[in-house]
Amino acid sequence: MTPTWRATADVLVADLQTIFATRLRAVVAYGPRLEEEAGTSLTCFALVDSLTARDLETCAGRAAGWDQAGLATPLLLTAGEFQESLDAFPLEFGEIIRTHARVYGTDPFEGIAIDPADGRRACEHQVRSHLLHLREGYMESGGRPQPLAELVTYSAPAFVALLRTLAGLAGTVPAGRINATLEGARIAGVGEGVVRDLLALERSSAVPMADAARLFPEYLASVEQLVRTVDAWRT
Repeated sequence: MTPTWRATADVLVADLQTIFATRLRAVVAYGPRLEEEAGTSLTCFALVDSLTARDLETCAGRAAGWDQAGLATPLLLTAGEFQESLDAFPLEFGEIIRTHARVYGTDPFEGIAIDPADGRRACEHQVRSHLLHLREGYMESGGRPQPLAELVTYSAPAFVALLRTLAGLAGTVPAGRINATLEGARIAGVGEGVVRDLLALERSSAVPMADAARLFPEYLASVEQLVRTVDAWRT
C-alpha cells in the first residue's frame, strides 16, 4: 500500500523539477510523517547541482502552496554543500538518516554514517544550550503558567530529538520514533513517564496548557540528567 505521505511528496518533486529541471539530483522525505505521526507537515530534503537567488525567489513563490499541501519548507543543499555539512550538522543529518525514504533520484544518504565523535560533540553542545535556555526561560516567565507552558511546549521537541540522538550514538536505535526516543531516555536514566508527556506536547492541542506548565520541574531535571550522561561520555 502506498504511504499516505507519498502523494504530498510528489507535489514537491513536481514543483522542484519545474524549478531546477536537470539540476535536481534527489529528494528524500523524513521525519514524523514517515512514522505515522498524522497531522504533522511532511519534511523533505532536496539535493541540487546549483542554487541561485532566482531559484530561491521561485521557491518562495511556491511556499504558500506547499504549506496548504501539508509540506514544510524543504531543506535545499547543493551537492558540494552536502558533503561539507555532514560534520557540521551531525545531529540533524543523523535524524534524517534514521528515518528517511527516497522520493526522487538516488538516495544521497545511502552508505553514509555520522562520525560518533562529531555526534557526541554536537550533542553535548546542544543539550547544554538547551539547559541554559530552559533556566533563562523560566526566569523570564516569572513562574507564570502561560509563558511557562509555552516554554515547555515549544522546547520539548528539541529535547526528545536529543534523546533519539543519544540512542543513535549508543548504536541501539529501535524502529519507530517513539521507541527510539524511549531508548534514549533509558540510556540517559530519564523517566519514561515525563518523556511520554513531552512527546504528547508535539500534538499540543491534546495537552492543556496548565498540564504543560506542571511538567517543568520534571522536564528540567530530565535535561540536567541528560547533561550528566553526555558529560560522562566526554570524560
